[in-house]
Formats: sequence, structure tokens, C-alpha cells
Amino acid sequence: MAKWGQGDPRWIVEERADATNVNNWHWTERDVTAWSQEVLNELLLRVRVENEDGFCQITDVSEIEGEASINNRKGKLIFFYEWTIKASWTGTSKNGIKYKGNVEVMNLSDENDIDDLDICITACKDQPTTPLTALMKKEGEKEVKLALQSYMLHLRKEFSQGMILPTAEGGSNQQQTHVKLEKKNPSGSSTTSKPPSSGVKIPTTSFGLKDTFLTSSEELYRVFLNQEMVQAFTHLAACVEGVRGGQFRLLEGNVHGEFAELVPDQKIIMRWRFSSWPAGHFSTVTLDFTDRGSETDLSLEARGIPSGEEERMKEGWQRYYFDAIKQTFGYGARLC
Repeated sequence: MAKWGQGDPRWIVEERADATNVNNWHWTERDVTAWSQEVLNELLLRVRVENEDGFCQITDVSEIEGEASINNRKGKLIFFYEWTIKASWTGTSKNGIKYKGNVEVMNLSDENDIDDLDICITACKDQPTTPLTALMKKEGEKEVKLALQSYMLHLRKEFSQGMILPTAEGGSNQQQTHVKLEKKNPSGSSTTSKPPSSGVKIPTTSFGLKDTFLTSSEELYRVFLNQEMVQAFTHLAACVEGVRGGQFRLLEGNVHGEFAELVPDQKIIMRWRFSSWPAGHFSTVTLDFTDRGSETDLSLEARGIPSGEEERMKEGWQRYYFDAIKQTFGYGARLC
């Protein structure tokens, strides 16, 4: 046996109180099958599309078969997942007639890109012909892909935290964050399970921004709550539930939170965070819309930002929200 402080450096444990897997050399594995089934079920049940013919939504997920795990070897994370999914959708026409159909995803796995998925959407055999089937096949498939892509982001960006352990040189361990999505209670109100707090108060700061947009407050307000419009100005897939208590996730999962309060065309209050912030810590972002006819003044106030993060957040809001919205939708105007 080598003396203390000698031998293979991969096994040095002096600097680690728990003497566990120093330098991440050993293979470690985390089974995330049950977690994945829960998240996939909740994301798919949010799928809803609508047009002039009516609306369609996934109403039941009958089968999520497969497995998922995260592995760490030599400090490298390896994601494995393979799923087959069966679900049911219900369509409701403008005159209230209901139609039913099925959704099957046969090859959701780490080996396939989102555009390579085989998604089969059909109407039940005993159902009459309806344009809602075409709606579900075209727009519904897009929403299903977005839900599955969101699962991948959850898996890679959040649940994997804590798999890379400290090295002998003193790297800090990430705190594991177990994602719990919004659920509906029997009364219909929204409840959200928050990640566990570290119990340590951190110093925070705040900042403000003001800008003017050449559009109505109604239209500008909608930009922040409409999923398709958010995807347009961020140029990336996003999940946005534009209701009070609804969650949002954008910029490849680097930004997420929920809408804490909504006053139509006047105010949006968000619980907003970067995924790299301490687990469970959110800033409060308030957007105030002032309609001036052909223009809208937008004031942003952000509070509870971890010290040292204010410039990064301020620049991000100016570049990826304000400037991007102006460029994408043609709302450009001079700064206030």
C-alpha cells in the first residue's frame, strides 16, 4: 500500500473529506428512469394546438416504456435514454364536437436528433373525417417535438448537476437540482415544486432598464407570453406557458422561471433565473408597459440578482430580449 501522499494521483484523497471518486476517475451512474417518465408525462400533457377549426390537446399518456441514466467517467458525462411513448389526443371543433386519436413516438433516444424522431399521429378508426386531424399532424407534431426537446434540456442542463465531483485541485461540487414541473391541483390552481434551497443567504443587487417599442402595449405584452413569438426572437426552441403560474424555459435551458403575476397589456412579473445560479434562487423581474398610442414604453426592474451577475443579466436582457424583439418584429425605436 502506498504511503499517504504517494502513489497514483488518481487515488489521492487528502483534500476530500469523503474520499470519494477523486478527480472523477471512477465510473458513476445515476438511474433517472422514474424521473424521466414523470417529466415526459407532464410535458406531453401540456401539448395543445388551436386554429379556426377548433383545438386539440394530448389528454392521456398511456405508455412510456424504456430507461434513462446519466454516467460519469473521467469527468465526462454520458447520457443514455431510449423511449417508446403512446398517448391519446382529443380534438374539439368550434361547434363542440369531440374527436379522438393517438400519438406514438417510437425512437426517442440519445442516438437520434429531434428532427429524426418517428412521430405517428392518427385519428381513431371509428372517428369521422375532421380537419382537426390535419391540425394535430402538422402543428401538434411540432409541439410534441418541442416537449421532447424540453425533456432533453431538463436532463442535460439540470438533473445532471452534481454528477461531476470536486477534483483534488479543489473544484467545487454542484448541488443536485431535481426538476419538478408545474402540476394542477383538483381546484384548478397551479402549484410548483421548487428546488431545495441551500439554506445560505447570498448577497443580491438590482438594476433597471427602459426602452421604447414602435407597437401597442397589447402586442408587446403578447410577445413575452406567446411561445411561437418567443421562439422567433430567440431563434431557439422554447417552452412558454403564458398564464399566471405558468413556466418558461428558453435559450437552450439557460434561462427559466415562471410568471408570478400578469396584468393584461400592463404588467408582467416573473421569477427569473440563469440555470447557473445557486439552486433554488430566483430574481424578480417586473415589466411595466405604458401605451402611448403608436409606441409603448417598457420599464424593467430586476431585483434579487446574485452579486456579480447584474451586468451579465442586464446585457442579456438588452441583447436577447429588447434588441432581438425590435429586430425580429420591426419595433425599433430610439432608447428613452
